[in-house]
Amino acid sequence: MNSKIKTIITSMVLFTMTLSVNAQKNYTLDAKTNFSVLGTSTLHDWEMKSPSRTGTANLTIVDSKLTDINSIDITLPAESIKSEKKSMDKVAYQTLKTDKFKNIKYILKSAEKVNETTWNLTGTYTIAGVSKVLKTQVKTSVSNGVVNLQGSNKIKFTEFGMKSPTALLGTIKTGEDLTIKFNLNFN
Repeated sequence: MNSKIKTIITSMVLFTMTLSVNAQKNYTLDAKTNFSVLGTSTLHDWEMKSPSRTGTANLTIVDSKLTDINSIDITLPAESIKSEKKSMDKVAYQTLKTDKFKNIKYILKSAEKVNETTWNLTGTYTIAGVSKVLKTQVKTSVSNGVVNLQGSNKIKFTEFGMKSPTALLGTIKTGEDLTIKFNLNFN
């Protein structure tokens, strides 16, 4: 009977360890996360990037696979987005109304699994003080405890109450369409 009790206890410990490895867990964005905003103008295509951001996610991983996305909350300081030209940055910050709205935010509302590596996320983007619910399809992977989500959204300046910027007395005009591109790493 003593060996049966040891077997039961051992089984319970292993089961508890398995549950803790496969349970919901809070994650934070790591340094390898990338955010970009891409657009066009009458002069050239352009890209602005941000190295600065904070974010958390509550995810469920089972057997090194993402099985549930419970929450995602990301904040990006609006003035952390930079181009290769300070004059372009200044125009972008005016467009983003950074004097009043310091951050760009994303908060997940729901997540729907499409297949093993693809999810449809519905969340609220807040840009220049305007919030809008958008659907985003992301590709996911899990490797060495890091959960990666990659995707993009096409938006228009007007959707967020912004006017597409101009420069040089209106001779250079920015296209109305933008692409928000991200490569998120949570650990």
